[in-house]
Amino acid sequence: MATRAASRRYEIARLGDEDLDALMAIENASSPSPWARQVFLEEMAREWAYVDVLRERANQQLLGFINFWLVRDEVHILNIAVHPGTRREGHASRLMEHAITFAHRHRCRYVTLEVRRSNAGAQSLYKKYGFRPVGVRPSYYVENREDAIVMLLELTPAI
Repeated sequence: MATRAASRRYEIARLGDEDLDALMAIENASSPSPWARQVFLEEMAREWAYVDVLRERANQQLLGFINFWLVRDEVHILNIAVHPGTRREGHASRLMEHAITFAHRHRCRYVTLEVRRSNAGAQSLYKKYGFRPVGVRPSYYVENREDAIVMLLELTPAI
């Protein structure tokens, strides 16, 4: 019952031009080396890229976003962020569930992502959904040369 009420309270939709300022505020508050506005504009133009936003239906406040690519039989998550003032409210989980449902709907076999070695909270979230570490990208993050953990979720085909 609570799940249905929550699904009515929030909506996930494609990023629109009107959302860019709010998305950039979340990105700038969430990342040690935030992407530029132009990067998101380029993502919006790519046919294989999805930038989806989570908002509260009542006031249309942008709460978070997820950016992923659909490449053949894989969804690759590039970026996920939640407004700092609304963290620990399940929004990252809503966005992850959205991407995984998208992957199932498109008959993907895998969902992949990279995560900072130091980001234990994000790793815990991903493990909750069945992601497992499968590799390391040494010095992946430019600003501090931190390693990225490559994580993989193998999807079982729908019967």
